[in-house]
Amino acid sequence: MTLRCLVTRYGHDSVGQGLTVTTRDEHLTRDVASSPEHKLTKEEARRIAVRAQLLDASRPTELLPVVQHLTLLQIDPTAAIAPSADLVLWSRLGSAYRPAQLKQALEEDRTLFELDALVRPMRDIGLHLAMPSPYGTASRASAWVRDNDRFRREVLDQLRESGPLSSRDIRDTCVVPWKSTGWTNDRNVTQMLELLLVRGEVAIAGRVGRERLWDLSERVYPADVVVPSVEEATRIKNERRLASLGIARQKSTKMPLEPIDVGEVGESVVVDGAKGEWRVDPTALGADFAGRTVLLSPFDRLVYDRARAQELFDFDYALEMYKPAAKRRWGYFALPVLHHDRLVGKVDATADRKASLLRVHAIHEDVKFTRTISRAVQSELDDLASWLALDAVEPTYDRR
Repeated sequence: MTLRCLVTRYGHDSVGQGLTVTTRDEHLTRDVASSPEHKLTKEEARRIAVRAQLLDASRPTELLPVVQHLTLLQIDPTAAIAPSADLVLWSRLGSAYRPAQLKQALEEDRTLFELDALVRPMRDIGLHLAMPSPYGTASRASAWVRDNDRFRREVLDQLRESGPLSSRDIRDTCVVPWKSTGWTNDRNVTQMLELLLVRGEVAIAGRVGRERLWDLSERVYPADVVVPSVEEATRIKNERRLASLGIARQKSTKMPLEPIDVGEVGESVVVDGAKGEWRVDPTALGADFAGRTVLLSPFDRLVYDRARAQELFDFDYALEMYKPAAKRRWGYFALPVLHHDRLVGKVDATADRKASLLRVHAIHEDVKFTRTISRAVQSELDDLASWLALDAVEPTYDRR
């Protein structure tokens, strides 16, 4: 029996049990017609964004509430300093955070799950199972699964008998090979697992290094998952995304993995000096602000939307690890620097584990660093090196 046979769908007013997604959970107003329009300065908008991302002085202390509020952590294997998911958690939780805690939450406690290279709270699994498959019934992928139904059943049987397993441990009994002009060509087991993941039949049970382990979804996800309608799931996801961002566009360009816009949830707001209308979490308006200095992952949600970072923070940034070294402006894995409510620069650094040094190649100052900012950045670098169990920060670097 797959998870699709175990879940329950419900209407607008229903309340389920266990991992229940209810229409009353953490609502933001949807009554756009009656919502008053707000006007914010850029400073006010920035502070809302920083607070919403848990990057102000009031630091959280527990991993699960952080991920639940942020809604996701992006998985990226690049470890020039540390994997992005770990850097994002370190930026919020500080050096008390240990990567083993994330692994435990994913693989033992099952309070988090992995889907589409994102770590999400298990309480949200129903929201993601509710979304329609990107592969329609008439698609080539769906036809390929139907043509290989025996292969599909054998994959599920092998997982049932021996799971969790890596893809290379699963027998390829495909009748019609998967054809592609990309890297997936003839990778029949991996392609079948990816499609079964979308269908809710299998799940990622854990990882050994970078390699994913697969199992039946009923062994990974709770048995009493409540799956709402697509419309309800979309609304709740938009609400939670807005709560985590604080302020966002109603509509924006389509982004891979996760949208950056929020539809009509929240309330309309105009930001002085920024074009167009935004949506704001009304609970974030008027809150006090106390800032701190933080080194951010290049994948951090505060800077992930490069257009928003430019509009609200006047921050120009791009991840340059895919560029030739000679064409990089800021570095292979440059860390954006947040100081209170401003993004003030980038730190180009790498962790040299053999030498036990955090090597700082350059500090790029978007604004002239005051002595206070310089000391705060150095303190963060020292803390980062300590967290990485490195002996020291290499003291020689260029300021640019």
